[in-house]
Amino acid sequence: MHNFHITLADTSSTSPSQCFISTDGVFNSRARILGGATCINAGFYTRASSSYVKRVGWDAKLVNESYPWVERRIVHKPKLAPWQRAVRDGLLEVGISPFNGFTYDHKYGTKVGGTIFDNKGRRHTAAELLSSGNPENLNVLIHATVHKIVFHNSGSKPKAIGVLFKDENGEEHQAFLSRSPGSEVILSSGAIGSPQLLLLSGIGPKADLEKLKIPVVLDNEFVGKYMQDNPLNTVFIPTSKPVQQSLIQTVGITKMGVYIEASSGFGQSNDSIQRHHGIVAAEIGQLSTIPPKQRTREAIQAFKDSKENLPFEAFMGGFILEKLAMPKSKGQLSLIDLNADDNPSVTFNYFNHPLDLRRCVDGIRVMEKIVKSKHFTDYTRLNKTLIDKLLNLSVEANVNLLPKHTNDTSCLEQFCRDTVITIWHYHGGCNVGKVVGPDYRVLGVDGLRVVDGSTFSDSPGTNPQATVMMMGRYMGVKVLRERLGRAAGV
Repeated sequence: MHNFHITLADTSSTSPSQCFISTDGVFNSRARILGGATCINAGFYTRASSSYVKRVGWDAKLVNESYPWVERRIVHKPKLAPWQRAVRDGLLEVGISPFNGFTYDHKYGTKVGGTIFDNKGRRHTAAELLSSGNPENLNVLIHATVHKIVFHNSGSKPKAIGVLFKDENGEEHQAFLSRSPGSEVILSSGAIGSPQLLLLSGIGPKADLEKLKIPVVLDNEFVGKYMQDNPLNTVFIPTSKPVQQSLIQTVGITKMGVYIEASSGFGQSNDSIQRHHGIVAAEIGQLSTIPPKQRTREAIQAFKDSKENLPFEAFMGGFILEKLAMPKSKGQLSLIDLNADDNPSVTFNYFNHPLDLRRCVDGIRVMEKIVKSKHFTDYTRLNKTLIDKLLNLSVEANVNLLPKHTNDTSCLEQFCRDTVITIWHYHGGCNVGKVVGPDYRVLGVDGLRVVDGSTFSDSPGTNPQATVMMMGRYMGVKVLRERLGRAAGV
């Protein structure tokens, strides 16, 4: 856990984290490792609400069997850090109640959720779930990167018959399905990778595919559409002494459409001062002094290098985080080139919908109350009158490439726009009813499903990883029952 921020900061070609910057100007990351985002995320584990399960049409009984299957293998109860206790008590003091204790369930009020970090700080990932499978039926190629789905076009509909992939040396290979009835390709490359691979394979808007000279397998205008990211805004709270590192453990689930979470202590090491870490960034600087058109990679690097002279004490403290639930703003994803290793162009249109902006402001006001609460100030020893300075501190931090409006904290709408970052809960691009059916089969072709967060129209729960892993077990059981009936044994 202590190296969580180092992984995100590593932009080398061998890093498990691949940085991308949306056209909105927000830094983001996608995983490129077996186990996906569970290998690089903040580890928080909490289920979707029962209303979400009902809304998407899942079998509630199988859902409630699939979550515990994951939990028994890789999920743990956290030891609550002092910062998390202070935020928990602050949430309850300002009315985000009741206190629901430690629970995986999605309940209004304040709770402590699970984590995929064990009590020694070791991360457990979705890759470990493979150990529950039959090794005689599994072949895992850990250095293989799929670049294209291969189709056969002799029937009434195109049929997926295999994939083209490259090994660690860049050599191309093909893997084909067996001739067994029901054999299919299941795409689980995430909300960026899955729509990207469908487009590279010839499924998507015909005009866009033809511009890149990609042979059209199926014209579907909705591939890459309805992309969404849950906006995150944070307030950095400096302390007079170092604080214990903690990732998200406590969450306040409000009825105003925002979630309040916290992290602490990740800005205190020397490596942190020189790097950008998204929600754990405490880089106090003036990137906004660089005009937007001059924000080249070289200029940004020079800005980061300048932070080496900042005093160590400037980075002691933690964050209170506000995540917008179920944003209305939508964007899109499109290809830039034909290389699956490269990032596509992604736009999320943060706060494009006025309701999103209003809810963000409501969440900032809740954070202000928490910072001023007796329980929290007893812990931080923070002067209650410093809230405007804290907001300016957050505006000035190096969190995105957007123009800044410092000393304008009276306009919370502007604060929301200026300080928007990601919590990596982006979704969409292969939505149910548009790209895949209720059984997650890709519409218009045979032998192909998409099973991951790209099919979500909303991010489930406060943090989606529990539901994404549950979905893998859920759909695995569904597919086995389809193919084998009672002989499936699950």
